[in-house]
Amino acid sequence: MAGDTAARVRQLIAESGLTQAEFAIKAGLDAPKLSKSLSGVRRFTSLDLARIADLCDVSVDWLLGVGPLTTSTAARTSTPSTAPKTSTSAEAAISEAERLAQLRADLVFLGYRQDVPRFEIDRAASSPVNQGRILAIRATAYAAEKGVVLWRSQDLAGAVEAAFGVDVRVHRLTDGFDGLSWSDGNSSLIVVGTSEVPARQRFTIAHELGHLLAGEDQALHLDVNINDAHHRRRPSEKRANAFAAEALLPAELLRDRARDITWSIEAFAQLACDLWVSPSALAWRLFDLQLIDKSRCDSFGALTAWDVARKANAVESLGEWIQQTSRPRTPVPLVRTTFQAYADGKATLRPYANLIGVDTDTLRQAISGLGEGPSFES
Repeated sequence: MAGDTAARVRQLIAESGLTQAEFAIKAGLDAPKLSKSLSGVRRFTSLDLARIADLCDVSVDWLLGVGPLTTSTAARTSTPSTAPKTSTSAEAAISEAERLAQLRADLVFLGYRQDVPRFEIDRAASSPVNQGRILAIRATAYAAEKGVVLWRSQDLAGAVEAAFGVDVRVHRLTDGFDGLSWSDGNSSLIVVGTSEVPARQRFTIAHELGHLLAGEDQALHLDVNINDAHHRRRPSEKRANAFAAEALLPAELLRDRARDITWSIEAFAQLACDLWVSPSALAWRLFDLQLIDKSRCDSFGALTAWDVARKANAVESLGEWIQQTSRPRTPVPLVRTTFQAYADGKATLRPYANLIGVDTDTLRQAISGLGEGPSFES
């Protein structure tokens, strides 16, 4: 491994057109130490590799000779597979997942591991639906111990990160792609598209979380249409959908609420707004739990998000929610850890700057406090 790394660094030096001493200076390395590392007398430190990777725009894993990342990915799309934009969106999402996963891999090399819990699937449960429901009950209890109530959280991405340590990226994609989950030896992450339909994005995050926490080995697969009959028959998708339904619309909670509700459009609208879900999802969940009849299910399910927001006097909240889900979002735990690696002197500033989309020099100036404001000295 050490020999492979030295060979790759030599390759980068040759491709740079610089002398070894010039390369060391440009990378911020001590020239004699670099020489010893290349000759095998001294090991490259993690900071050495981070600086070389930074300068040459390669990953630390590449310098170490590590092979491509292996993934367990479940991707969901909402348009027919014949539509060209679907594959383009999926490829863009996968590319973004690979980028973030590579950054996680580099952080693991530097000593910063991502801690994501795993929950055993109850194989004794009679069906994938029951398995998903049980998994959600365990997961929501785990989240509650950390002070996170999933069904109450408008910002589900932040709630998932806080409770489970999963990176959640909201990425601007073309129409037709909801999201994907990624799991390898170093990282667990969810990538979802920006959306003007916040309840759909929220369900997608919960669905992908179900895949991750179940620890399913699915490699890469696209779910062409979440409402397609063939798609919904897959055991893993039944499990993930049941997980999302129970996590966002807990059966026990709905039964408790139903005891105090005289069903009307106004009462239903208020409940939908309280739970941050779509009217159709709530109506079908209530019907499935036998809390309303089919007639009410059809009537309530025909309402739009705008209808229930007006009935519940929550138009402003709906607008804020749409604004939130329409914007790209960078994973907070990944941002925090990347900066910590820089603060600890184990990485350069560039990975952090790239992650938050700021020029390195501008960020360095901001961190140093230069130009923060006028001086009040006389």
